[in-house]
Amino acid sequence: MSTQSQIRIARVYDAPTPADGARLLVDRLWPRGLSKSRLHYDAWLPDVAPSTRLRKWFGHDPKKWDGFRERYVDELAAGSDDLWRCMEWTRHGSVTLLYAAADRDRNNAVVLRDYLSQLPGQAERPRKDSE
Repeated sequence: MSTQSQIRIARVYDAPTPADGARLLVDRLWPRGLSKSRLHYDAWLPDVAPSTRLRKWFGHDPKKWDGFRERYVDELAAGSDDLWRCMEWTRHGSVTLLYAAADRDRNNAVVLRDYLSQLPGQAERPRKDSE
């Protein structure tokens, strides 16, 4: 990660700030009660979000947080196209990861921010066999 790039997180219902940089929605489902025209965002990356199966298992139960983190990191390590897009955004400046969950401390954006922050700045996208 570039030393100039910062990764923030914010709820989709929070007002945008000048420090946000690129605003990336990182939830699999569109946020309830929010129209696309009202959400100020640069990209929606649903495939970087936890799988539906993992999301339903977690159910925002604080007792399952540690297990959720571990399982979600395993999913991230598989390297979806949206993860690589997210990494590209972080290479070009500050990024704010947007999420809809009510819990500000235990949600997928927290895990994703920590994961992205630990990646080497020059991480390369693996080539698919078809490339």
